[in-house]
Amino acid sequence: MTTRLTREQVLDLCASRDAGEIVELWLNNADLSGLDLAECDLRGARLREANLSATNLQKANLSQADLRMANLTLADLRNAHLYEASLPGADLTDANLTFAYLGRADLTGAKLVGANLTMVDARKANFSLADLRHANLREAKLHGANLEVADLTGAKLVGAIMPDGSKHE
Repeated sequence: MTTRLTREQVLDLCASRDAGEIVELWLNNADLSGLDLAECDLRGARLREANLSATNLQKANLSQADLRMANLTLADLRNAHLYEASLPGADLTDANLTFAYLGRADLTGAKLVGANLTMVDARKANFSLADLRHANLREAKLHGANLEVADLTGAKLVGAIMPDGSKHE
C-alpha cells in the first residue's frame, strides 16, 4: 500500500527521529514524489520502493539509506550525500546527481539512463549491471568502483577517473 506524505510530515518524522523519539525512519512504498526535501536528514531511512520521482533532494543526507527499487526519476540529488546507500534496482533515469557523494553506494542493476553524474564522487561504488546509457559522467571520480557488466553506451566520460585510477580522455 502506498502512503502519500507531505513535506511537513516527512520533516516532522525526521525531527522526531533527531529528538530520539524514533530510532528508524520507515518510509517503504511512500509516495514522496515532487516534494521539496532539500537538506533533509534521511540517514539510514528505509525507502524501499518509495516514489521519489521529481523530488528535490539537494544536499539531502541519504547515507546508508535503503532505496532498493525506489523511483528517483527526474530527482534532483545535486550535492546529496549517499555514502553506503543501498540502491539496487533503483530507477534514476534523468536524475541530477551533480557533485553527489556516492562512496561505497550499491547501485547494482540501477537504471541511470540519461542521468547527470557530473563530478560525482563514486569511489568504491558498485555499478555492476547498472544501465548508464547516455549518462553524463564527466569529471566523475570512479576510482575503485565496480563497473562490471554496466552498460555505458553513449555515456560521457571525459575527464572521469576510471576504476583503475586512469583518467578518461
